[in-house]
This record gives sequence, C-alpha cells and structure tokens, in this order.
Amino acid sequence: MKPFDKILTAIDFSENSEYAFDYALTLAKRFDAELTVMHVINEPVDLRGFYVPHISFEQLEKEIEEGASKMMGKFCSSRLGDFTNYKSAIVSGIPYEEIIRKAEETGASLIVMGTHGRTGLDHLIFGSTAERVVRSAACPVLTIRLPAEK
Repeated sequence: MKPFDKILTAIDFSENSEYAFDYALTLAKRFDAELTVMHVINEPVDLRGFYVPHISFEQLEKEIEEGASKMMGKFCSSRLGDFTNYKSAIVSGIPYEEIIRKAEETGASLIVMGTHGRTGLDHLIFGSTAERVVRSAACPVLTIRLPAEK
C-alpha cells in the first residue's frame, strides 16, 4: 500500500465540506502528510453580451476570486491551528476536473472530500462531483457524508 504522504481536500465552504476537511486534517496529522486545501470556483456562465449594470464580466470574475481568497485565508487560519504542513489553492473551472488535475499536479496519494448524498432526480440533474472524482482519480478517494440528523 502506498503511504498517504500527500493528501488533497476540496472544500466549497459548506458544512459538508468542512466536516470532510476535519477528516483530511486528522489523516494528515496521523500520517505526517502534506495537506493541500483547494477550492474550485465553478466556471461562471459567460455573461458577456448580457447587460449587467455597473459591473463588467472581468470585474465580476475578479471579485469572485478575491472573495474566495479571503474565505480560504479565514478558513485556513481558523481550522488548521498549529498544523503548518499545508498548501492552499484556488482555481477556476469544472470542479471534478480541477480536483483531478490538482491531485495529479501535487502527486496526491489520497483525496478527501465531502459528498452531499443527493439521490433521485437531484442526482440525475446535478450529478455528483465526488462520484466523478472517484471514477477518474488515480489515487484513493475518501468521501465523507454528514451524519444523518436524529
């Protein structure tokens, strides 16, 4: 078995991804692994050609990136504590493709991510980023689901 020396976790700042992040951090500490915390800005719909008052498409993209960067900084400073063996990354694109790309780029030996557990029509319409990562990743993928409320 290949050691878990580089762990990638993808977060979208939802409760579910924060819950999965706790597992990723615990594993990184346990295996003395480097942790990469990434956020994917879902490729925005191209709004060029539509009238959007007071803001250009480029300005909108810039503001989204700045907001994500601030959220990532706040997230890392509040959640990582004294753990210093980490990198953070913010990328734009299609989430599952960017997660796979980052895993390959960093040589990740494990991907940890949350899953929303959609079923039925929701799953059919929205699909599952986690499912697509599981199907495409070259390394093991640990998916974490929020515990059911009682």
